[in-house]
Amino acid sequence: MIWHHSKRKDDGFLRHPADSLQWKKFDEVHPKFASEPRNVRLGLATDGFNRPFSQQSLSHSTWPVIVIPYNLPPWMCMKQPNFMLSLLISGPSAPGNDIDVYLQPLIDELKILWADGVTAFDVRTQKSFKMFASLLWTIHDYPGYGDISGWSTKGKLACAVCKNDTESIRLEHGKKESFMGHRRFLDMKHYYRSDKKSFNNQIETRVAPKRLTGSEIYSQVYPFRDSVTFGKTSNVPKDCRPSTKRTKKIPLPKGWKKMSIFFELPYWKTLLLRHNIDVMHTEKNVCDNILNTILEMDGKTKDNLNARFDLQSMGIRKELHPIRRGEEWDIPSACFNLTTNEKILFLSVFKSLRLPDGYCSNIFRNVKMKERKFIGLKSHDCHVIMQQLLPIALRKSTKPVVTSVLVELCGYFHDICSKVIEIKLMERWEKRIIYTLCNLEKIFPPGFFTVMVHLTVHLATEVKIAGPVQYRWMYPIERYIYLIIQL
Repeated sequence: MIWHHSKRKDDGFLRHPADSLQWKKFDEVHPKFASEPRNVRLGLATDGFNRPFSQQSLSHSTWPVIVIPYNLPPWMCMKQPNFMLSLLISGPSAPGNDIDVYLQPLIDELKILWADGVTAFDVRTQKSFKMFASLLWTIHDYPGYGDISGWSTKGKLACAVCKNDTESIRLEHGKKESFMGHRRFLDMKHYYRSDKKSFNNQIETRVAPKRLTGSEIYSQVYPFRDSVTFGKTSNVPKDCRPSTKRTKKIPLPKGWKKMSIFFELPYWKTLLLRHNIDVMHTEKNVCDNILNTILEMDGKTKDNLNARFDLQSMGIRKELHPIRRGEEWDIPSACFNLTTNEKILFLSVFKSLRLPDGYCSNIFRNVKMKERKFIGLKSHDCHVIMQQLLPIALRKSTKPVVTSVLVELCGYFHDICSKVIEIKLMERWEKRIIYTLCNLEKIFPPGFFTVMVHLTVHLATEVKIAGPVQYRWMYPIERYIYLIIQL
């Protein structure tokens, strides 16, 4: 438990949360807590599942809440025997915004562990001591991000980092939000800002959105802390419902659903990063968007007739606008569209794939050559495809202008998922990924840019703040939850 203090190699590389800026900044702000290396740093993870009895049709939701100690060395830190199942929220539906009600006992214990501590026994020194604990961050998928943080992760302000400065447009024909506008993250003198033709026919003059600090968020939501009524009262008799006539509640600021219960922790607003964007789900969504679009999978591709009408209504990329031929519309071929032979060549890489046992699942079973598509890809399959296989499969299948950008995106995910990370490399990627996303905007239609694609712009920054993603993503959490299901 004192490995992070006595045996950790401090050479400027990120290998463990103890190497991160978050950990070091916490020590500066709270020196009394940092003076005792046996004090515990924790992470909190939660996710839901609907099959406690292996019946897919069962209408039931169970949400384990898991606490993870980060004092342990890397080879022990994220192992299942060291996870602590603190809560098991069970009910006919997901707790949603009401999860704070269930978390209240855990928050009360965390406040005791911070303020008063508990008496613990050190086996190594054979002495008792006062042990304190703090919570570093939370881990969850993106819908869970909204339930835990209090920010709505749906709609036009779905980015929980950009918040009210989120750039999005409602697609007239696609009927969905498109999160483009990544040019605003570029330097003010970058030539892409004045390139109207390649983007949205507008010159970009805005500055990048500012990442709000914990204190700024706290000042926004604290005045409205009593503006949320937890629980659903639709089925409660009117005579039994709480009266709202005397105390008229002020609505929360735009984008907020509630004040997160974690702000009850005295140190929560001093943290640089409170809630993690899950790299596992982000990588899977980006991979799905790429594969579905370049293979033109029915019902899943982001390039269809409505997408071309959106280009037409936006007045961009005239060469891709649909052409009327009698009673039907003809869709011109785009640079990312593959011919039948190119699709077969692309999929043959995965169909002929043989990998060592335990490396990943048998991806070749997910390839359907006759229909020229993938089926049933899991999160880890997409992880292996993005980081190892997609750059190889793209080399002779797509045009160089598409291949170069997608390979660069794969390299980005590969670097942020490394076990040993150089901070300077993340600083370079912070700037480079913006340019990569802008190049994607020049190639793919607006419907391609879902909020999960947009979130990639923030991942390098979070790595720089909190360290390697292996300690902050959902892979070990979902494996642990799967074990709970089996039990």
